[in-house]
This record gives sequence, C-alpha cells and structure tokens, in this order.
Amino acid sequence: MTKASDLLVRALEQEGVNYVFGIPGEENLDFLDSLSRSQKIQLILTRHEQAAGFMAATYGRLTGKAGVCMATLGPGATNLTTAAAYAQLGGMPMLMITGQKPIKSSKQGRFQILDVVEMMRPITKYAQQIVSGDNIPSRVREALRLAEEEKPGAVHLELPEDIAAEETQQYPVQPSMVRRAVAEEKAVRIAVERIATARSPILVIGAGANRKLTSKVLTQLVDDFAIPFATTQLGKGVIDERHPLFMGCTALSAGDFVHRAIEAADLIINVGHDVIEKPPFFMRHGQREDASEDDPNNPVEVPEGTQVIHISFRSAEVDPVYFPQLEVIGDIANAIWQIKSGLAEGPRPNWDFARMKAVKKHHDANIAKGEDDQRFPIYPQYLVAQVRRVMPDDGIICLDNGIYKIWFARNYSAHSSNTVLLDNALASMGAGLPSAMAAHLVYPERKVMAICGDGGFMMNSQELETAVRLKMNLSCLILNDSSYGMIRWKQANMGFADWGLQYGNPDFVKYAESYGAQGHRITSSAQLGPLLEQCLNSEGVHLIDCPVDYSENDQILNYSIKQLSAAI
Repeated sequence: MTKASDLLVRALEQEGVNYVFGIPGEENLDFLDSLSRSQKIQLILTRHEQAAGFMAATYGRLTGKAGVCMATLGPGATNLTTAAAYAQLGGMPMLMITGQKPIKSSKQGRFQILDVVEMMRPITKYAQQIVSGDNIPSRVREALRLAEEEKPGAVHLELPEDIAAEETQQYPVQPSMVRRAVAEEKAVRIAVERIATARSPILVIGAGANRKLTSKVLTQLVDDFAIPFATTQLGKGVIDERHPLFMGCTALSAGDFVHRAIEAADLIINVGHDVIEKPPFFMRHGQREDASEDDPNNPVEVPEGTQVIHISFRSAEVDPVYFPQLEVIGDIANAIWQIKSGLAEGPRPNWDFARMKAVKKHHDANIAKGEDDQRFPIYPQYLVAQVRRVMPDDGIICLDNGIYKIWFARNYSAHSSNTVLLDNALASMGAGLPSAMAAHLVYPERKVMAICGDGGFMMNSQELETAVRLKMNLSCLILNDSSYGMIRWKQANMGFADWGLQYGNPDFVKYAESYGAQGHRITSSAQLGPLLEQCLNSEGVHLIDCPVDYSENDQILNYSIKQLSAAI
C-alpha cells in the first residue's frame, strides 16, 4: 500500500518534473511531507503564489514540459488565477495543484472553502478534483498531456486533505510517446503553388512558431529562398533578427515601417498565428470604414486581393479581421519543411522585393536613431542599445509589462528563440522577476536579466528574497519613472490630463540590500553599459535602479514613426 500523496509525487517524478514552485498550507502538508523525500523534485518555496505560477509557466515555456506549482485552498488558490490566465493565454504548459478541506467529513464548516475547481475551469484546459487516491495516476497523466498538447496551457488538480492521506495500491502511468500530426499533403501542395506564383510574399512569424525545430527550418526556408519575414512580439527570435531579410517586429499595432512591408506583400504566410496577440494586419472582405491608419489600436489593413496562408498546429480562430484563405494544419516545423521541399522541386520563383527592401532601409535607420543619445535620465533607445550590447547571443531578457516593452520589442534584436521573454497575451504586470528566476533555473549557465518598470517590479518584488536564498545569479534592471508609464502614454494619446498615475518609490538600493541582494543606482548615461556588464558577470542577485526619460514617448510612438513610415 502507498500513501496517496506519495503516489502523487511518484507520478510527478515519472513525468520528469524537476521543480514544484509555491507556498504550502495546512491542507498541503501530506503532499509537502511526501515531496520532502523525493530525490528528483526540488521545492522552490516562494513568497507569493502568483510569483510561483509565473515561474512555473515560464519553466513550461522554456522547456515544453509543464511547470508545476502548488498552493493551499481559498486565498492561496485565488492568488494563482492571474498566473493561470498568463499561462493559458500565453500558451505555456503549467500544472497547478491546490489543497482542499476533507471532502468526506469536515469539522470547520465552510471556513476558507471556495469552489476552486469551478473557479479554475474557465481559465484552464482542464480542472478536476481528485476524489480517490486510486485516481491520481490517470488524473496526473491526463492533466499533463493536455497542458503540453498544442496549444499548451494551464491545468489544475485539487487534492483534498483526506484524499492525500488515503492508502492506495495504484502505480504511476507511464507517459506515452506522442508525435504531432503532420499537415495534409494537398494543403501543402496548394501552399507551395501560391507561394511560388506570388509577386512578393512575406512570412509573419507568431507565438506558435517559437519552438526549437521550427526555428531551424524557418531559417533554412528564408536562407534558401530569400523570403522577407516579420514577427509579432511573441515570435521574436524565431529567426535571428540580424538577418538582412528581417523587416521588423510589430511592436506597435499600426503605422510602423514593418506594416509598410506587410502592405507591400500580395501573400502573407502567417506562421504560428494566435488571435490572442493583437493581429499585425487586418483582413477585409471590402472597404472598412472603422479601421484608420491613424488609430494606434487598429493594425494595418492589407490591400484587397492579398492572400493569407495560415500555418499552425491548430486551425485558425476566425474573427472579423482574420479569415485565411488557406490553412496548413499540423506540426509547424514539418509543414515548413514540406513547403521548402516543394519549392525546391520547381523553378526558382520570380519574386519582386524592391518595395520591402526600401522599407527595410528606412526601418533600420529609424531603429538606430537615438541609440547614442546620452541624456539623463536614460533615453529608451539608448537603454535598449546598451542592454543589447552587453547581452550575449544566448542571454535571456525577461520583460515585465510597461511602455518599455514596446521599445524592447521594436528595437532589441533577438538572436535566437526564447531569449526575449515578454507577455503580449495577458500582458500582466509582476511577471518579469519571477520569469527571470525560472529562466535561471532552466539555464543556470546563461546570462539572465529581468527588465521591469518600477510599478511591475513592486508587484512581486518580495521574490528577491527567494532569489537570494536560492543563490541565483541574475540581474534585475528597474526602469524608474515613478509612475505607471504605459497608462500615462495612453492617457496622453487620448487627450486626457496627466493625472492619477504617479507615486513614490522606496530607495531601491537599500531595498535590495535589505534582502541580501546587491543594489546599484545609475547616475549618468555613461555609467549604464559598464554597470550592466559588471552585474551580468558577477555572482549573486543584482538590482539596478535606472531613471528613465519617457517624455518623448507620445510624440515618437504615436506620431513621428507613423508620419515617417507613411511617407515611404
């Protein structure tokens, strides 16, 4: 006979789980005791359940294996809901395990009891209460299968206290070997024909393409056939952005140079598109009167007659602005390989990319503008350039959510997949530092930097203690403007008065030191690069307080870029 909580740990070990992130409560103590005897799983005790969920989700994003987090019932479980939505929308595999009062008998009435399973169901792929220790092997296998299956996402299991203490004779289920289905040959053949006969195709790379093998075959396709490509924010780095055919990232919704390149195409090959992200272009049946190029909330419209090919693991979620004429559904890497092979069998296509190359020249010049502006507080373009200069090719930056995310998505050149971790799905604040901590656990030999606004950082700043306790090596760059800068930018753009979004901050150097981290403060632009380099190459946890100058955000992002790109 085996204790049910011991069986749960064995089932997780069978699945290759390395970490459980979270905060135990009274109802998790059987599971915690079982976990203490595991030789394969390390408990990462955090200071807030939300941060534990962010860590588990990022672990899942980087490995493809579900990250596991735990919390108690009631408030512990509710604290996981933001992270559940973060993983679900962002396509990150994650398993949440929460405790519950005994379900067979209880002496505490309804104290702390919520229907956590029903609460989790709308924001997960799977949510179940375990009602018998005998069910643990099948429930764990099914939960993890669904979490990791495309599109990946969050799953939830609730383990009541009395079920955890049960005895059972069951054994873990052996994970099955699963291969993704490949795209239909006929759909691939039609895609090849349309690409070969297009006048000027373009690849638009989205979140679903951010997989290692997909990156390899897409790079081969671009190299072999010289097809220009652009990315969404979640598609950054799938192909090295130093490539001469990189047209840019759709960091802005509309009116940027990259949108001019998309407009120049008569065929858009949309790879790994997910409607969770703001679409980088509008499709239309006829002239739209509600979509203006001057409206930053509306992406670019492609000319009528432009065809769209959807290549993804799942069929397109059709909405008023996205209804592709051809879908190639199956393993993306295999589909791209088939298309590349099909193109190689025919005559070399006669494409014309003169318009896109002209746009590219203006794009690159605009990206370089401001990189040497050494004003203080730090200018965003200069900041991005300095971070890119000190980060190695495989270095990982983990962005929280704020106005700087647009600057990094647009101006920071990603050299490989999953080296720019940002969230353009739920777009939650507070994920930057926990994401960096998870990245360090997965890749302890690589340089990792969290980049956070002061607002987002303070939402999970307590995890500095966790990072110090675990002797992590990472840097956290705080972009300090003493306000919620993204919302101030939107406020200015909408013509409202600058009001209600400014606050005070602690002394971040002393704050870091109070946790045992090393605190630094930028006092001149010349200091930025050397200090970043010093922190990245030193052991321990480093916190850098960097004042930033966002005064030109509204003019540049809402007006100047749109005017310059429209003139091409």
